[in-house]
Amino acid sequence: MDAVRVALLREVLAGTRWLGDTRRFAGVLRGSVVSHGGGLLLVGTPEYEPWHLAAHLVDEAAWSGTPELAPTLVRHGARSSDPAHLAVGLGRLEAARRGETLLVVAPEGPAAPLLERVSDARRAGATVLALGPGQGELPSMAHETLAVPDGSELDLDTVQHLVSAAAGENALPAPRGRRRLRDRVARLAEHLTAPPPARW
Repeated sequence: MDAVRVALLREVLAGTRWLGDTRRFAGVLRGSVVSHGGGLLLVGTPEYEPWHLAAHLVDEAAWSGTPELAPTLVRHGARSSDPAHLAVGLGRLEAARRGETLLVVAPEGPAAPLLERVSDARRAGATVLALGPGQGELPSMAHETLAVPDGSELDLDTVQHLVSAAAGENALPAPRGRRRLRDRVARLAEHLTAPPPARW
């Protein structure tokens, strides 16, 4: 779905909860990866791999100048003979650490083996985001969830388009880091050496 279609979809959805919900979720996603300098892991279920979302996030990362949005797609059936961008297996979730963000996309509640890996990643300090049915164990593990229940006005694929487009929007403010001492001293020096304001 290109930018024109996303814009038309947003027009159709004006007044519904979906625009605010997808922008809020995308803001959390972008804020998490940008503030930590990247480290976005994207995983689905054995039956549903979110490769399409991965491709859109790579595009949004390039177009928005936010390389941190480009994810690592973690696959259940990855093989070492696969191309590099498709060869990352579930072992990568075991290596997830503080500062990384794990986005789980599942049309229905994931099975126990994936839930265990997600729980381990959260315990290791990763930020967990969930996009899916909004029920079951996954939402209770996630720091942020965007529920797309079965039978919603929008399907999971359409919501992913809205989330990826919103994550790439430059209107979201960049997080402010702590200013260094040198920056604070320079600002103070400018203030002290500035001419006094003119009096009329």
